[in-house]
Amino acid sequence: MRLLVVEDEKDLADAVAEGLRREGYAVDIAYDGDEALIKAQVYPYDLICLDLNLPGRDGREIARVLRSTERRDGAPAPRLLMLTARDSLEDRIGGLDDGADEYLVKPVELAELSARIRALLRRGAGESGAVLRSGDLELDSARHEARRGGRPLPLTPKEFALLRYLLSRRGEVVSEGHLLTHVWDENANPFSKTVRVTVMTLRRKLAEAGSGDQPIETVVGAGYRLRDEPVSP
Repeated sequence: MRLLVVEDEKDLADAVAEGLRREGYAVDIAYDGDEALIKAQVYPYDLICLDLNLPGRDGREIARVLRSTERRDGAPAPRLLMLTARDSLEDRIGGLDDGADEYLVKPVELAELSARIRALLRRGAGESGAVLRSGDLELDSARHEARRGGRPLPLTPKEFALLRYLLSRRGEVVSEGHLLTHVWDENANPFSKTVRVTVMTLRRKLAEAGSGDQPIETVVGAGYRLRDEPVSP
């Protein structure tokens, strides 16, 4: 999943982004409102963590613009989580009315922020819990654990993020370009084979952990699909 952290306090923005990267998310940062709006209109973020008091456009204006316009690439609108020091009832109501899906007041522990983000992303994907399952595959986002047939999978952060994204879209064909924009950040090289290589290493670990068929299929000319199978008893 790809996130945008919008925060003008650089140290705080960098700390939040680094914490979320350790959770396996691809994270970009914007330090002012104008940069945030440009990035939000260019990249298909799954969620934007948005401060209100920003240089340039403020957070509420950004929320209104994003909610009133459709993305040029047809991607769904990102979830908006407002994270701000403004704690009045008027600010909370205004932020939610402007399009925020969640409103959190600083200071907040990273663990709670991560839990709120997981909840919003589950809502967007139609999931009801932190654990994603398909066949003998199980991924727990809260514990940052993945298993196949009950056996732990020793995944790198990027392999974990890729598996989480494929599980959240199980049964769907997802192109390499789509994976690059949702699982990697803005520093990824679009001309490299990074997606293909990560899929290959993830497949190898899945094969080593289970005796069943490979759950990640290649759809020639289209991308990859993680098979949507009944959960193993």
